[in-house]
Amino acid sequence: MKKNILLIICLCFSLNGFTQQKHTFQLGNNDFLLDGKTFQIISGEIHYPRVPKEAWRDRMKMAKAMGLNTIGTYVFWNLHEPQKGKFDFSGNNNIAEFVKIAKEEGLWVILRPSPYVCAEWEFGGYPYWLQTENGLVVRSKESQYLEEYRKYINEVGKQLAPLQVNHGGNVLMVQVENEYGSYAADKEYLDINRKMFIEAGFDGLLYTCDPEADIKGGYLSGLLPAINGQDNPQRVKAMIDKYHNGKGPYFIAEWYPAWFDWWGTPHHTVPAEKYTGKLDSVLAAGISINMYMFHGGTTRAFMNGANYKDISPYEPQISSYDYDAPLDEAGNATEKFRQFRAVIEKHLPKGKKLPAIPIAKTTITIAPFKLTSSLSLLNALPTSVKNEKPLTFEDLKQDYGYMLYRTKIAGGRKGLLQVKQLRDYALVFINQKSVGVLDRRTLLDSVELELPDGEVQLDIFVENMGRINFGKYLLENKKGITEKVLFAGKEINNWEMFSMPFNNLTALSAKNAQTNKLSEGPSIQKGTFNITKVGDTYLDMTDWGKGVVWLNGHNLGKYWSIGPQQTLYVPKEWLKVGKNEVVVLELLKPQQNVLKARNKPILDKVNLSLIK
Repeated sequence: MKKNILLIICLCFSLNGFTQQKHTFQLGNNDFLLDGKTFQIISGEIHYPRVPKEAWRDRMKMAKAMGLNTIGTYVFWNLHEPQKGKFDFSGNNNIAEFVKIAKEEGLWVILRPSPYVCAEWEFGGYPYWLQTENGLVVRSKESQYLEEYRKYINEVGKQLAPLQVNHGGNVLMVQVENEYGSYAADKEYLDINRKMFIEAGFDGLLYTCDPEADIKGGYLSGLLPAINGQDNPQRVKAMIDKYHNGKGPYFIAEWYPAWFDWWGTPHHTVPAEKYTGKLDSVLAAGISINMYMFHGGTTRAFMNGANYKDISPYEPQISSYDYDAPLDEAGNATEKFRQFRAVIEKHLPKGKKLPAIPIAKTTITIAPFKLTSSLSLLNALPTSVKNEKPLTFEDLKQDYGYMLYRTKIAGGRKGLLQVKQLRDYALVFINQKSVGVLDRRTLLDSVELELPDGEVQLDIFVENMGRINFGKYLLENKKGITEKVLFAGKEINNWEMFSMPFNNLTALSAKNAQTNKLSEGPSIQKGTFNITKVGDTYLDMTDWGKGVVWLNGHNLGKYWSIGPQQTLYVPKEWLKVGKNEVVVLELLKPQQNVLKARNKPILDKVNLSLIK
């Protein structure tokens, strides 16, 4: 009897997928070989933190419907170790669950757990606290960096190494570093990366990826060199042959069907027709491909990055990561999706058909409603830290958000107020009256002031708009007032710093408010609305100024009237039938108190009159 029961239990485990079949995934001379048979990777990038966990499966079903057989994703260090030594793989950070759902949906996975990801992501994926370690240098052989990196990749290995194909999972291969040839060319550093990956349990197929011009510096002998941004089959094959002993397989690790956006510039779109022929020729040549992005989603909270080059100003990215991708920000099929699907379908084995395209999701509108509670932020401050010189976010162990710098200075004078090396955006107040805005994007770091008589209170409210995610300035990424403040040419000292990371909305409450004082500064507005059914919607922020919105405790991202993004995507998964709570942090228009929602996004409206 006991034997029969054990047999039944074993059978049940087998039927429910508890047994894992190990696979082989190898490099042939021209093709990838899955279990010894030619396998062409047709992949699309989806980043798990940019999609609500509740919607991961739906997005993967859409991937299958377009003809993808694989999903690519980065792994984000600053999500998984937000504070030193404190790891988080729960909720929307549960990357192992993301990979397992892909397997259940019949999809393979390409994993990109390099500590540096770029990805238009805050600090390129690095946790802010690395900058608090004296002497630590990212993307280098510096000992402190390698030690923290080793701890991180070992934790990632515990989560994901068992999910490789050679262990019965669905992770086909793992990327070492990320476009390293665009940054440096230290082969010893790359080999240290490779060894740490193996020590962490990643004992399957490893590869590198770089733009065509940078493969020489970024490839590592013995690993497959993949190429980014090139889709001419002859050039792809020639470049990989050059650095891989004259043979393939051939893999375009990042193929760009469009591009991302940053504040104050037009929304990037490219017609599908410009790419369908290229996709067709790549697939016909037997080359494997990963679309960056198949589905961009949304960069929520404070996770957007920024670009900065010697030839261009600071460029912080917007919250929408729609990317003009085949799957739009909300996860619906676009015309690009349909045209790419038609191309992929041409190359399917004879007799095989793609699943039907799921119907577009239901959207709802919400009538205008008033936010009924308002709190002046400058009058509801947390405990301060005092110091002669202004301290950075990192000095105060603050990751993201905002910081208020306050001091007293003698009035009755005129002069230029200058903030040296402001990072990144600031509102300036004298006796809580607004007197100017400073903006790193436009190199505006000063304002002419005429101070009233007597001692005056100077407030500088600073926003971290995203750490740089690409290039040599990764090493210059501290936030706040990073040097000094001058008035009429003389340095101002004796500062109070008030940290406002906004990672806990209850930390700033009405009980702290000085209700007898009205400030022109940032305000926190709260309100509720009721709905009888849930559906995707978009908060319309066109009447507001600049800030952040939370819905039912979920950070939806940033808005700014300069555009191009004027709406914030609200996933149906985060709405509730009945009462829903909204919190808005508004920096520029504290008097605004009416919100509304529409059933379509506005991603392409730039207000040139507001861009200085």
